[in-house]
Parts: sequence; structure tokens; C-alpha cells
Amino acid sequence: MAELVYLKDVVTLELDVELCNGCAVCLEVCPHAVFSLRDKRSRIERRDACMECGACARNCEQGALRVKSGVGCAAAVINAALGRSAADCCCVIEDETGTEPGC
Repeated sequence: MAELVYLKDVVTLELDVELCNGCAVCLEVCPHAVFSLRDKRSRIERRDACMECGACARNCEQGALRVKSGVGCAAAVINAALGRSAADCCCVIEDETGTEPGC
């Protein structure tokens, strides 16, 4: 199955599992389903799908999440402002055979 990836291997998202209380708010606010809940605690499952919007960190009352907002979002805004098409985007869609441009 193809998966959306933003700026592969550079996402700043961090989760301190010890601080997580399992409220699952991050699962609710994340637009790209980056998180899952296991053993009553959040886990980062799809790190490279994170667009660094910061919704998870802003809504985590425990302070278990940290992210430098803007890298993924900023790139999308800049590409749109420059009139680039989806094929010119900074993200790639990965599948079992490799990577292909797209958004």
C-alpha cells in the first residue's frame, strides 16, 4: 500500500512514552494518522507521514510530544505559492517497488 511521506527521515516529531497517559488526543487531531495506541500509550507508527503541523504537541496536556512545526506545512505552502503541481511537490509516495513523485 502506498504511503505519503514528507521530507523522508527529517521529521522532528518526538514522543516521551513515559509522559504519555494514553488519552489518545494525538490520534484524534493528527491529520495523517501518524500515531497508534498500544499498551495504553501512544506510539509513533508513521513518522515520515508527519507534516509537522504541531496539532499533536499543542493538544498534549502531558507534554509528551514535541515537534518543530512548519517544515512539512511550509513546503506545501511554498510549492502552492510557486504554482507547482502535485508532481513537483516535496513529498513522495512510497510503495513496495520504490518511490514515485506525488502528493
